[in-house]
Amino acid sequence: MTESTANRQIARAAGTVMIAIFFGQIAGLVRGILVARAFGASPELDSFVAANRVSETLFLLVAGGALGSAFIPTFTGLLAKDDKVSAWRLASSIANAVTLTLSLLALLMAFFAPQVVRYALGLSKDPEIFALTISLLRIQLVSAVLFGLGGLIVGILNAHQIFLIPALTPAMYQLGIIFGTVFLVPKMGIHGLAWGVVIGALMYLLVLLPTLFKQKGSYFLTLDFDNPNTRKVFLLMGPRLLGVAVVQLNFWVNIRLASPPQMPIGSITGLNYGFSLMLMAQAIIAQSVAIAVMPTFSAQHALGQSDEMRSSLASTLRGVIFLALPASVGLILLREPIIRLLYQHGNFDTQATQLTAWALLWYAAGMVGHSIMEILTRAFYAQHDTKTPVIIGVVAMGLNVVFSILFAKIFTSIDWMPLGGLALANSFATALEAITLFIVMRKRLNGIDGKRILNGFALSALGVLAMTLVIFGWFYFGKDYSAWIITPVGVILGGGVYFVTLWVLRAPELQYMVSGILRRMKIM
Repeated sequence: MTESTANRQIARAAGTVMIAIFFGQIAGLVRGILVARAFGASPELDSFVAANRVSETLFLLVAGGALGSAFIPTFTGLLAKDDKVSAWRLASSIANAVTLTLSLLALLMAFFAPQVVRYALGLSKDPEIFALTISLLRIQLVSAVLFGLGGLIVGILNAHQIFLIPALTPAMYQLGIIFGTVFLVPKMGIHGLAWGVVIGALMYLLVLLPTLFKQKGSYFLTLDFDNPNTRKVFLLMGPRLLGVAVVQLNFWVNIRLASPPQMPIGSITGLNYGFSLMLMAQAIIAQSVAIAVMPTFSAQHALGQSDEMRSSLASTLRGVIFLALPASVGLILLREPIIRLLYQHGNFDTQATQLTAWALLWYAAGMVGHSIMEILTRAFYAQHDTKTPVIIGVVAMGLNVVFSILFAKIFTSIDWMPLGGLALANSFATALEAITLFIVMRKRLNGIDGKRILNGFALSALGVLAMTLVIFGWFYFGKDYSAWIITPVGVILGGGVYFVTLWVLRAPELQYMVSGILRRMKIM
């Protein structure tokens, strides 16, 4: 695969995934609006968020680490060498192991749910909330098993350069939760939302099966632990599990720190909504590219194409910065009108808006770091190296815990809402992690065209400066308008000025994007 062919393949795949993820994020946004309207920043929704974190942690520990860092590179390497029998035997073994392990752990977690809620989440002070969180946790544990198998299928399809259907699966999950919110919550309350999670996870899995069957792969009813490929996946998976565990530990620490009486009621929900809004933009920009670039990186490494991988990585990082930097600043500037427009309805009051906007301010500051980290970790995983990013991630997330406690105390001492300190800690630690990953990868590849990346960052920074001035001007002239006018006009003006500035400066990324759109329109 030549350098230009690889970059075009990445760009096409990233565009496809980006569009699909965009629809998924829109569905997630609708879900968030409906849930906010129904529950606001209430203790019941805090309980749901905490219980959902447990089931998500279970899935990520068992399946997430294996799929992202271990299975996809190994499976793709076998396909690149045209060893399809070994590839499908590996897929079968991992599918069986993941399903069996998640099922057993879910049963154990359901049995010990009271201990998990009391000691891990720290939600035992109110007996009603304690009992509610236990019941919500037991319902949502089913979703972890469904996500585990579905996530493996996503990895199989991505390795075959199939991205559209897998990227649409998050939308199916969101639709399940929307169904639960609209049809089950009126009768079942917050439990209807938990069942919506299970329905969404089932839809996530079922929509993948027809495309999987079209690949005509073989299924083997075996765990095949003696197979060297299977052992390789589990060996690569080991360090990644530690990294995932540390990341999830940070979320659990935040839940404990943000729960009453340490912080006001609704702080957990505010952090969740703030992080979700940042993640929504980051998913469209960075996760879509990371998903698309992973098979290409893996194939380049398997075929020994280090020069091509270096070029692909530099181009990908420039493209991600080109989109992530204006999105970060845009969210910071427009955070309050965005949240008022989207969520301040029904039970979601002004206090909930203030909590969420404050969290979003500090989470959005870390979007560029999050985006760069998404790409760099995929480059390490493609090289079958899970140890390096995990070691760096463990140190960074360990610092995150320290920063969370420290920044929360500092924010409290200066009469700032302390949940902002938790968000800032996440952004700061992630930035340190991204910088360290870049330095290590640069040394490994004998450079990553750093000057080229820096030039791209400088161009984007000039565009962001122009965008910021225009948005501040709009705030001055439109200060008396409602959020329904301030928000969309601010987004259009800011985004328009950014892209016009980059067009005048002849940014290659923008010119490539426009030419690609024009080519697609001609084809259509």
